Amino acid sequence: MNRVYLGAVSAIFSATVAAQSNRIDVVRGDAPELAHFGQYDIGVNTLEMIARDRVDVVNTQRGSANIIYDRSLTVELWYPADLNGQDPGVTYEAITRNPEIVAQLRGRAVRGAGPDRSNAPYPLVIISHGHPGNRFLVSHTAESLASKGYIVASIDHTDSTYESEQNFFSTLYNRPLDQRFVLANLAEVEESGPLSGMIDTDSTGIIGYSMGGYGLINNLGGAYNPEMVDSFMAPPNGLLAEHAESNPEFNNNLDPRIKAGVAVGPWGMNNGLWRADGLAGITVPTLYIAGSADAVSGYANGTRAIFEGAVNSDRYLLTFKNAGHNAAAPIPVPVEVQASEGQIGSGHYTDPVWDNVRMNNIMDHFVTAYFDYYLKGDVEKLDYLELVPDGADAVYSVRNGQETEDHTYWRGFSAGGAVGLTMEYLASGQ
Repeated sequence: MNRVYLGAVSAIFSATVAAQSNRIDVVRGDAPELAHFGQYDIGVNTLEMIARDRVDVVNTQRGSANIIYDRSLTVELWYPADLNGQDPGVTYEAITRNPEIVAQLRGRAVRGAGPDRSNAPYPLVIISHGHPGNRFLVSHTAESLASKGYIVASIDHTDSTYESEQNFFSTLYNRPLDQRFVLANLAEVEESGPLSGMIDTDSTGIIGYSMGGYGLINNLGGAYNPEMVDSFMAPPNGLLAEHAESNPEFNNNLDPRIKAGVAVGPWGMNNGLWRADGLAGITVPTLYIAGSADAVSGYANGTRAIFEGAVNSDRYLLTFKNAGHNAAAPIPVPVEVQASEGQIGSGHYTDPVWDNVRMNNIMDHFVTAYFDYYLKGDVEKLDYLELVPDGADAVYSVRNGQETEDHTYWRGFSAGGAVGLTMEYLASGQ
């Protein structure tokens, strides 16, 4: 495979421009308050994990015996760090949606930095990308959360990354399992090794984008529709039954350490993966994020339908009006992709209406408030979540630097900053 690095990109983008671009840590001047980085320096390491004795969905044939293999997963791990005089800064070599191109992403972490144990253990957040994607697709959120006292583990899902993309059946079967496996594996890491005592796996949140959201909804208690088990789109040999309502062991397979979820454009509802009984099984608090024009996962028949159907959970729905499937989660399109002939893959990162960095900042603001409340018990963060539902209806009234009695604007947003956004809340039982 011939991969394009900085030196081979089009002359339109010089190496100097590229070196100054692709930052995943940009916080715009109009970003909401909690988008800004926190008190901690950031360390990062890459972990290799092996899930033993998993079904090899790609090579298993319908009607034949399941092939068993050891499934390898690469995980990027961010954490509060003691830099010991080192300057912040890291370059991530990230394969892009055009797998011929490797982007040089730049952030604030330091690779291999020592851990900051001053307030350990820290809650764990697992990030699960879309199909295809990789562990760096939502890296802006990973660094943001690590700077605020979280351990963040972002998964490269085998068969579902840009360079390893295989039959979709593998993603349908493995996604919930990969998320739970990484949690269990990190619980072992927490007991020994350089990060021992750092990870509070009993307080775990998961962020799932698109197919990551598909797996997340299942791990929150949303069993799949049993009618899908033998459908044309399902994995062979009824494998999906393990994650379906019809499995009497489904609830026993869930991990009670998962205390909160953030589902960004979760895929599946508009393709029949859930019905009312399955969604009613969700009891874990969830923040849903979506674009109202999402043509991939659907909105009214997709993310909103899941939000409304998860009647036994406390849940929020943040909507970017007129945004599509790329709302909030993906990093901005890398300059190497922009400079490539035909810009193949550029649309994977962009939205026709919204600026990516602005969406990233808004997502990081709300994810911070959400996890601070549900994983850390910071009750003051409810002020950032309990809002006038439509940002355009909120009143911004500040005089001499003080909010007046008429002020109902979204906490942490500047004047006009909430226009185009809605935030809805439904309590368990509604």
